[in-house]
Amino acid sequence: MKEMTEIRIGDDRLALQDNLVKTGIIPKSSKELERSVTIQGNVILEGAVYGKNIIIENGPATFQGAVYAHNELHIQSDATGSLKFMKAVGSTASIVGIANSARPHFGADINSKSVRLKNAFVAASIFGDEVSLDNCVVLGGVFATKKLTVQNCIVGTFNSPEVSAGGINYLLYPTAFSVEPISSLPGTEFFNLSIADLGSLYKEQKEKPMTGKIRLDIKKDSQRTVLIDAEKNSILVNSYSVSGKVLILDMLDIEKMENHFLLNAASLGSQLLKTYSFPESSAPELTLENISEFFFKILDGRIQVQNVDGSISMDELKKLYN
Repeated sequence: MKEMTEIRIGDDRLALQDNLVKTGIIPKSSKELERSVTIQGNVILEGAVYGKNIIIENGPATFQGAVYAHNELHIQSDATGSLKFMKAVGSTASIVGIANSARPHFGADINSKSVRLKNAFVAASIFGDEVSLDNCVVLGGVFATKKLTVQNCIVGTFNSPEVSAGGINYLLYPTAFSVEPISSLPGTEFFNLSIADLGSLYKEQKEKPMTGKIRLDIKKDSQRTVLIDAEKNSILVNSYSVSGKVLILDMLDIEKMENHFLLNAASLGSQLLKTYSFPESSAPELTLENISEFFFKILDGRIQVQNVDGSISMDELKKLYN
């Protein structure tokens, strides 16, 4: 790998392969605003990257600084290898990554008018006008101002005027929102993991009693809710929530479930000064890659989360409140 400490380029295209780039790729003149950046494989970029277009032909590639594409950030469909974006990624027009043989890892927020991702892991949130996710894991929220499409995904929560769904999907937080009712393909299912014992599953231990996934019926478990923003503007939305089913929550010690530890380790991964692990456990360290693999195992069924109906007996209620 050739080390580069200064970028000098004479044309409008910078191609990198087998390079360790110690400096940022930032325009220093108006001419360089038109420069595109192409990643051809085995590249580490330690500084921030700007390009009119940023094209990733192949991995491995690691972006340790923020990434911004004026037009498009594009991961080619035949790309392979590890792709890591440790800081925020943005684009004026679009971010596209639908490669079948690559799994992009995003350690911070994604922001673009159009976002299309497949097989991607996002440790933070996605913001866009139109967002389409296929077989993706997003630990934060997905916020689309026009339309959201999810197909076989795990997301923290979502909020969009229009939502289309297919396959089996999971929510990490109790509630999600859409202005119009969710449009779904036949066979579409939603499950909520807000009281699943993710910590025990990560450590390959038995799940705690009264924990697990809750099936979310997108027709029966929705209600019209008014949301009010900071400017006191109100909007009427459909709220999809399992909060009415989790009376059982009062009987659980949420701290001992360690879900927050798992999610925070992923979302803060690029900011932590050391790698953490679960105390007294042989489970893999809490790295972005290991946490990503864990959630994809849930998504594709290699890890099965037990079912919980969210109900408790009257005897158990008496014990709780007496």
